[in-house]
Amino acid sequence: MLEKYILAAKREKKCDLVLKNATYVDVFTASIKKGDIAVVGEKIVGVGEYEGEREIDCSSLTVLPGYIDGHVHIESSQLSPEEFASLIVPRGTTTIIADPHEITNVCGMAGCEYIAKASESVPLDVKIQLPSCVPATPFETSGAVLEGKDIEENIGNSYIFGLGEFMNYPGVIYCVPDVLKKLEAAHAAGKVIDGHAPAVYGYELNAYLCGGITTDHECVTKEEIEEKISKGVYVHIRHGSSTQNLGNAKYMTDGNMRRFILCTDDRHAADLKEKGHLDDALRRIVADGTDPVRAVICATLNCAECYGLKWRGAIAPFYLADLVAVDDLKSFNAKYVVKSGKLVAENGKPLFDTSKRYLPSSVLNTVHLKEMKADDFILTLKGKRAKAMTIEPGGVVTGCEIVEVDSRNGDVVLDGTDLLKLTVVERHKMTGNIGRALFKGYGFKGGALGITIAHDSHNIILMGDDNESMARAANRLKEIGGGMVIVEKGGDVHSLTLDIAGLMSSRDAEGLQRDSRALIEKAHSMGVKREYEAFMSLAFLSLAVIPRLKVTDAGLFDVEKFAFTEIDA
Repeated sequence: MLEKYILAAKREKKCDLVLKNATYVDVFTASIKKGDIAVVGEKIVGVGEYEGEREIDCSSLTVLPGYIDGHVHIESSQLSPEEFASLIVPRGTTTIIADPHEITNVCGMAGCEYIAKASESVPLDVKIQLPSCVPATPFETSGAVLEGKDIEENIGNSYIFGLGEFMNYPGVIYCVPDVLKKLEAAHAAGKVIDGHAPAVYGYELNAYLCGGITTDHECVTKEEIEEKISKGVYVHIRHGSSTQNLGNAKYMTDGNMRRFILCTDDRHAADLKEKGHLDDALRRIVADGTDPVRAVICATLNCAECYGLKWRGAIAPFYLADLVAVDDLKSFNAKYVVKSGKLVAENGKPLFDTSKRYLPSSVLNTVHLKEMKADDFILTLKGKRAKAMTIEPGGVVTGCEIVEVDSRNGDVVLDGTDLLKLTVVERHKMTGNIGRALFKGYGFKGGALGITIAHDSHNIILMGDDNESMARAANRLKEIGGGMVIVEKGGDVHSLTLDIAGLMSSRDAEGLQRDSRALIEKAHSMGVKREYEAFMSLAFLSLAVIPRLKVTDAGLFDVEKFAFTEIDA
């Protein structure tokens, strides 16, 4: 094959595909250039004046390297890997660093293997990170547990690219033996390790990075970014549905811009369909003042170099022919997408079939729950003062507010308040565990809403102001095998089935997106404030590795103290 590349590069042989008259971004010199982009097989062989068996006129377009998502959970789209690809590939994304810790928390290694196998049929390179924290903490009940010995056993699997985000940063800092075993296994296998270290600074950051961790997608402040970059960390600019830090792009300078990479982390189907993927992140940060060439480098070469993806992320000889031709460097609307030398999408539509989806029994029927009753959701306080969780829009960091609460017949009274009950019901092993909390400020009234996506152990998380409605919501989620539900007090039940591990749907993207959007709108019509992603924000309220107050199936948890806490204040 090398001879074929070389002969075509010298113009002694016709190329397979040529993008003619292209304006393109040279990511190595941070400049814009012009020329024909020549492709043979899956490789770019040169830029200059070329002829091809097939030629695409790009005279009015700008050609970029295919985008690389530096950190994403496919499961958060609520789509199968095949349908996920059908939405993001036409937007220009050709490679993703995928951490399937959502489905692995439910199904164990069978979930991880499912993501890998289901991705084989689509023109999207899915680099699987073996989840490092299953469960994320020992303070919750998950469907599976991956200990150090499990990481040692599986990190060498051919479909495993690296070790997923290491959320248990205290375990690293305090040298917990099983945590160190996981890190050492990854190093022994020569695998990259992703990070997750919100608000970790100074000597503790030094200690965390001595685990050999190379990235972080949880940076919030300029000072945090500057310190982490100065210590060798690649910082993700995140554009998820409920978690975003696009504002971090403004901290890019000539000196540090090679250490920023784009990612989406968690992005659901409705946003992928209506707004886009990394293309949307690019248009947003460019609109906010980021130089477009610099933005493209963050979405391509920086990510490729961070993860050791050799021969990707650039338009140059011998580089993989992953290309996206866009209308301009403001809108980033993709006209053509080429993956490994083949045209795979045109005008925002996939040119590949996703109708035959891989669906093993190992990821189905995962909601195991006893019949729930209204009394299961009684919340008894010792007095009139209680801790209530709060959350800021656009993030997952929660607060704690002390509130005055009345009680009647041993249960809190929510009428006339901005308070709701928040519960996490264990759904993997039928333990009967129910964690209870109060939440202030969500806005929902008149029933209950719930979802079987509750980061990261993915038990059932419910919010409501009526015990009977909350019980009906839990029972409905069991009946449909997982999903999203809204119950109107004394009235209708509205639900969406997520049959794959209670996280994802085996349906087509179009139908799932339509019905998901309708359910989200129903939640807003019942009072959920528009600044919150009705279900995605809810799903993060059990994430016990993000400050400050969270609730798991085992109870109310103070992340800063890394210990359970009483609801009574």
